[in-house]
Amino acid sequence: MEFSCRSYIGTEKTQAKMAVFLGIVRPASHSLFSITRFTRQFSFTNNNSISISRKSFFRFKPIVTASLHSSSANAQSGAEVSANQSELIFLGTGTSEGIPRVSCLTNPLKTCPVCSKAAEPGSRNRRLNTSILIRHSRPSGNRNFLIDVGKFFYHSAMKWFPAYGIRTIDAVIITHSHADAIGGMDDLRDWTNNVQPSIPIYVASRDFEVMKKTHYYLIDKSDIIPGAAVSELQFNIIKEDPFIVHDLKVIPLPVWHGSGYRSLGFRFGNTCYISDVSDIPEETYPLLQDCELLIMDALRPDRSSATHFGLPRALEEVRKIKPKRTLFTGMMHLMDHEVVTERLLKLRETEGIDVQLSYDGLRVPVSL
Repeated sequence: MEFSCRSYIGTEKTQAKMAVFLGIVRPASHSLFSITRFTRQFSFTNNNSISISRKSFFRFKPIVTASLHSSSANAQSGAEVSANQSELIFLGTGTSEGIPRVSCLTNPLKTCPVCSKAAEPGSRNRRLNTSILIRHSRPSGNRNFLIDVGKFFYHSAMKWFPAYGIRTIDAVIITHSHADAIGGMDDLRDWTNNVQPSIPIYVASRDFEVMKKTHYYLIDKSDIIPGAAVSELQFNIIKEDPFIVHDLKVIPLPVWHGSGYRSLGFRFGNTCYISDVSDIPEETYPLLQDCELLIMDALRPDRSSATHFGLPRALEEVRKIKPKRTLFTGMMHLMDHEVVTERLLKLRETEGIDVQLSYDGLRVPVSL
């Protein structure tokens, strides 16, 4: 049995390129026999197609699949964003440990369906620490504002910054001081060493006190070994009042993230972002009026936890706040993207509310 892949192949030069694409051509250190041995497993036909044996197809399938996912990144990233349009990019939409969980992938007794799917290239169940980047388009040029810099920030940045042409980080705004929000502070040194002289950090006083312990060497540099290169950060203490980052007005949205623990959401224009929440104080609701895009915590499909909204509670809040559109974030491995998406689509039909799951790499145009 053979599989035929249509392609525009006519010349020897084009055929050679296809051989490279399939991962067949070996480094120069290998013999010509090695190349010939692998190229025998497929053939070029006269009708501009490649014939690959069934056995060889499954051997090359991971390579071809990965390439297809890579080339379709823009098609998977949501709505089209024009060059002069501000946008919001989801750098991560998962919990602190990320998805897939290593413990699920190594469990010999039980298969986790969501983590198994998340291990596949291009899966929307694959989620790193919850974080967004706001690209503020202005006549003088774009500004990039990062909301939280968690443990997996390096991996998020490595995947999405080159893909979407993001080079500078013009500010970092912190929601709270848990590891999945500040654990990647040290990685910012790649920017301050090689791209820009420093990065301003906007953080509440209570969270700055935590940073003094967890990232003491970034705040008090008196004990740093001479010549050591650490992140060059400028800490700006914020309160629960509106503040300006460059020329963008940011409105804090105070919420509870567990009993007695204060976290901040933020409003940018008519976009409201609340990533870690177990309860919303009454005084915060007026700040959510006329919200066009609401991004909200929704940890699991069945119930809330002590520190996070579950999907039922998150939907209750959507009905109360009444945004035009809602994207849920912060999902754990019980939230199967396809299954929950199908469930949420039914709410549009029955209740007329626009609620969806976000996913890593999603781009959304916004008005700031």
